[in-house]
Amino acid sequence: MVFRNIFTGWIVIACATLAASPVCADPLHDAPVGPLGSAHVAPIVLDDAYLPTVPASLNEQIIRIPADASGSITLETTIYKPDGAGPFPMIVFNHGKIHGDPRTQERSDPLPLAREFVRRGYVVVAPNRRGFAESGGNYEQDGCDVARNGLGQAADVAATVNFMSKMPYVDATHIVVSGTSHGGLATIAYGSEAASGVRALINFSGGLRQDSCTDWQGNLTQAFGDYAEKTHVPSLWLYGDNDSIWPSALIGKMYTAYVAHGASAKMVDFGAYKNDAHRLVGDRDGVRVWWPAVEAFLARVGMPTGVQYRVNDPAPPKPTGFASIDAVDAVPFLDEAGRNGYRNFLHQYPSRAFAVSDSGSWSWAEGGDNPMSVAVANCQKHSEDACRLYAVNEAVVWKGSADTLTAEGAGDSAAEGKGALAAR
Repeated sequence: MVFRNIFTGWIVIACATLAASPVCADPLHDAPVGPLGSAHVAPIVLDDAYLPTVPASLNEQIIRIPADASGSITLETTIYKPDGAGPFPMIVFNHGKIHGDPRTQERSDPLPLAREFVRRGYVVVAPNRRGFAESGGNYEQDGCDVARNGLGQAADVAATVNFMSKMPYVDATHIVVSGTSHGGLATIAYGSEAASGVRALINFSGGLRQDSCTDWQGNLTQAFGDYAEKTHVPSLWLYGDNDSIWPSALIGKMYTAYVAHGASAKMVDFGAYKNDAHRLVGDRDGVRVWWPAVEAFLARVGMPTGVQYRVNDPAPPKPTGFASIDAVDAVPFLDEAGRNGYRNFLHQYPSRAFAVSDSGSWSWAEGGDNPMSVAVANCQKHSEDACRLYAVNEAVVWKGSADTLTAEGAGDSAAEGKGALAAR
């Protein structure tokens, strides 16, 4: 692997133009219709009740993967997998980058994506790259050379794929590499020298914004063009219209540069998502937006998409009828600041949750994987009394007794995009 080298030169492949996607991108075009192509055949649907159930933990393991041959630097990595010996197809998920020191970033924990793939029989692997969270080594910015930065990040993706491919429960011939934001850039960079078993790349809102760099948008566009010259793996790009990081014009330029230099790719514009399209993959609500396009793409490149296991999403408590959702004065124990907090909660997107304690502490959370657990846990930080859920989504779930959900019973919180929250 030579991911830390920089590609030079521009080679325009004959099948690509600046105005259109490459016609040679066979994996991303519908297969020719055969004699049964238009037949209406009823699908065989296996009810979830008859499928083997994977625990709510998704059999989570946290391991250390060597980042180089010496093994002196290791990557904190989370693995989710179905029950059984496999071998299972594998998807690697590459995280984004927060502002500030990457060491303060939480461990990558992409539960919404992990559930969707584990229920389809995949091993899901989420490494933290060098210098992020509890991984060893240092994050290398590489100045304003965004192409080099992406290749440096891709070296850790390669180390992860190579290590996991040797695991007996992994099918090394059926691998998908995906990533969001900075991890999307790393994913596309990795595609330039992907392992032979990698069949697909999925780019969720990928790139790296460098406002302090001269012509950072031009640099980023050229980086994607550079990567394309050596990429033979098809990719799916998913971007939204109200992304807080990427202007719409830049998204188009990045994609055009990529396909113009010979890479096989398909762009999906999923429109506006809540208040920021950049949060899509970290939200459980976002699955219904991105999964249909991902499912079709995976099927076209020979990856499995059928549901094989029962995997339960976090379930809200049943409505109690204690009060209507918009009855601000009905919420117990709150002072005026708390009631204003509840009014704010009522303006949040579903999925959302509001928690309160007998001593008047409160918290609301919106989005992410499980706002119920986030609201309860955040409320509990400010209260010696147990915090309990008062409202979830559009319903009041308050029972008025200690047998309602506590921080333990509300489920596991998500670290890969918690959404919005507030508390006192």
